[in-house]
Amino acid sequence: MIDDIAEAATHGLAQGAAPADAAWPARRVGWRFIAVYGMAYTGLWMALLPPILTGLTMRVRELAPAHAAGSLSLVAGVGALVALFGNPFFGRWSDRTTSRFGMRRPWLLAGALGGVAGLAVIATAVSVPQLLLGWCLTQLAYNAELAALAAILADQVPASQRGTVSGIVGISLPLGMIGGTFLMQALVDSTLAMFLVAAVIALASALLLVWVLPDLRLAAAQRPRYGWREFLGSYWLNPLRFPDFAWAWSSRFLLYAGIAVLLTYQGFYLMHQLGCVPADVPRRIFLSTLVQSCAVAIFSAVGGGWSDAVGRRKVFVAGAALVYALALLIIAFATTYAWFLLGMAITGAAQGMYLAADLALVTDVLPQRETHAAGNLGIFNIANVMPQSLMPAIAPGILWMSGGNYAALFVVAAALVALSAWAILPVRGVR
Repeated sequence: MIDDIAEAATHGLAQGAAPADAAWPARRVGWRFIAVYGMAYTGLWMALLPPILTGLTMRVRELAPAHAAGSLSLVAGVGALVALFGNPFFGRWSDRTTSRFGMRRPWLLAGALGGVAGLAVIATAVSVPQLLLGWCLTQLAYNAELAALAAILADQVPASQRGTVSGIVGISLPLGMIGGTFLMQALVDSTLAMFLVAAVIALASALLLVWVLPDLRLAAAQRPRYGWREFLGSYWLNPLRFPDFAWAWSSRFLLYAGIAVLLTYQGFYLMHQLGCVPADVPRRIFLSTLVQSCAVAIFSAVGGGWSDAVGRRKVFVAGAALVYALALLIIAFATTYAWFLLGMAITGAAQGMYLAADLALVTDVLPQRETHAAGNLGIFNIANVMPQSLMPAIAPGILWMSGGNYAALFVVAAALVALSAWAILPVRGVR
């Protein structure tokens, strides 16, 4: 069945007849394809997320123990900017690829191979500049793969299945985070293995998707033009022309502003708000991450399928954002670690529900889906990445004005996430 879909889609593009209706593609995908697609996402997160959580910190402490905090900020910050640039850029090039192997396959393979190379540079670095180079290469490579993976949802999955498949994709993130972190802990005696085992798993899962993917092929005559206007368009869509996409982007940006605060300041919150000793913070963060990730996995699958079943997206997205805001308030005013864990569990449930329904919603209202799916999804991904640089720049001012009160910081984060629920309401293209 998958091969039939590929042939029909290929002929449609080659003849300039790609349908423009929101239900394209019309044929349902099977569970084999969905499973392999989810595995590719999981492999990517296994390789990309643990370095952010653990690996870069360990390497920086080895290479520059006297300036570890500043060096880590430099490496992580520049890497976030590279990711901000790379995802839309490679997404646009994926939409223009006329290879006989398809539009997405070359980027899946190149991204996975580049990720292995980048993580190898990190593992063997003997200086912070070399570490920075490796992390930038890793971010570029995996964002190229991520752009292709995101476009496959629009290419291959009909509207009636997008919530379910988005739920599977949502599960892949916590699975990848837990699996990759476990590998790093298990292989801590070998720096090379600590980084490269997960990279090889990511490569293997990408190769499996390349093997089964019924990729679209773009005729050279239909290749979109690319100049300075198109380059700038890789980072911008006119909100007046595409208001539904703009509102969905704003909602995701506001949600991730709250997520960025929680991820960045969780350790300081535990020490200053709950009085945890510094030596106990890593164990407590691991436990809270495990609790949150399990909730994300469960509710991502449930939320996506439920959204498909009732044929609605907005109520799930807005409701989940309000629940996440409530969870941040629970965390802000927690007086015990048990209450903190409860708040983290609720953030996981809300995040899983939100991401499953929101990714399906965005795919439903994605502008120019037949010709610019990967590029426009890359623009949407900016809403995920930008808060990771913006909120750490704003948070010190909030802490200064509140006298170092982390509860006040989390209340501000909750307010931003509540605005995320409001921002999804004006979307008109889906229910």
